[in-house]
Amino acid sequence: YFGFSGNMDMCINIRTVVIKGRQAYIQAGAGIVADSVPEHEYEETCNKARAMMKAIELAEQGLE
Repeated sequence: YFGFSGNMDMCINIRTVVIKGRQAYIQAGAGIVADSVPEHEYEETCNKARAMMKAIELAEQGLE
């Protein structure tokens, strides 16, 4: 939110899945800071997306 007094509170989604019908849209991100290594951040986002894809696969299989 943005307050009239200048206060602000935000959050950043770094793992998001949106499902529309039978289609899943996956988005992953990372928190970039001054000493971030771009290659490491990229790999981190790939791992986050891969984990969400695996969760969807498991959900499609159902509980056994």
